[in-house]
Amino acid sequence: MVKTPFIHYDVEMIGNIETALSVTGLTEYIKLLLEEDPQLIQVWVTGEVSSLHEHRVGLFFTLSDNQGQATIKCVVWNSQKERLLELPKLGSEILVMGNVRLYAKKGEYQLTVFQVLATGEGLQALRYQQLKNRLASEGLFEKHLKRSLPSFPKIIAVVTATTAAAWGDIQKTLSHRNPGVKVLFSPATVQGKEAPSSIVKAIERVNIDGRAELIILARGGGAVEDLFCFNDERVVRAIALSSIPVITGIGHQRDETLADLVADVNAHTPTAAAEMAVPSYEVMLIEHQQRKERLVASLKQRLREESDQLASLKNRLKNLPVSATSLREAKMKTVMLKQKLQALDPHAVLKRGFSVVRQTDGEIILQGKQLIEGQELTIQLPQGIIKVKVTEIWP
Repeated sequence: MVKTPFIHYDVEMIGNIETALSVTGLTEYIKLLLEEDPQLIQVWVTGEVSSLHEHRVGLFFTLSDNQGQATIKCVVWNSQKERLLELPKLGSEILVMGNVRLYAKKGEYQLTVFQVLATGEGLQALRYQQLKNRLASEGLFEKHLKRSLPSFPKIIAVVTATTAAAWGDIQKTLSHRNPGVKVLFSPATVQGKEAPSSIVKAIERVNIDGRAELIILARGGGAVEDLFCFNDERVVRAIALSSIPVITGIGHQRDETLADLVADVNAHTPTAAAEMAVPSYEVMLIEHQQRKERLVASLKQRLREESDQLASLKNRLKNLPVSATSLREAKMKTVMLKQKLQALDPHAVLKRGFSVVRQTDGEIILQGKQLIEGQELTIQLPQGIIKVKVTEIWP
């Protein structure tokens, strides 16, 4: 027969019974501890999806560690599912972000998930997205900040690696499209830990030199991790601060980096960047010839229109009812009008011996009663003006 162990209760222990909590009280206390802990309000947890259940209100799954020593229940509510970068899959390793909540009815805690990422690349994607959002909030990617490229640049600077295939592709493309363009090479490391600072120095070097009208920042294709340096904040800010417009030609068509987003123009590949940098010499010749032909055609059309207008005016002149008699009458009428105008000319009246008397304010004196003794007057003669003073007035 198994004996029940004897438990000794002392008086002090029994006295603490008065402070006993209800199940609800204890649960609420634990809930408060969990949900108000600043470390648990937003926490990242990594693990393997060991169970997965789709429910009408959301997605329920369990995360387990690699050794199976611990698990945690998780839920993604339907309202949040469309915002996930990755959906949990049974057996997959994932990284989740959420906050801890206590389900009081069962006395269990669970993680309410707001974001899911694949581990490894997921961490890098998270850092990329966070930096992208922060730089976007500063306005670095705004379209109104993009500068227009010079139409016919004479000097172009290229920032890339000395041994990169991109350098050869750009030289070949520029030489083919416009042999007269001068190219300045500002070498930089475009892969690895040293790449960001090297790219920044290369861009600054071009700006200090000041001769280039345009910068091409380029790198050929490669693995995603090979392009990480173009997502570095230092590189992004160096492009934004450049006083010279920047074209990026990085990777392949499918690749997009933060450097592409901040650049004035994004050409996706080095060759495409070179093609956008300068117009084709052959195309310019064709366009010049077309403009020349349009100008000549326009001048010929204008000449025809003016010739037609001149011919029309000649015909109208021939048809006017003009005779010698009417011309003589018109001439006599003109002479009479001229004589009338001359008679009305005040200067002509003065020449006949008359004069004009004015007060100092310019008013013409017509009657003697307008005057007073001692008043100063001006008299305009046919030639010259004299100033007089009234000494006596006769009625």
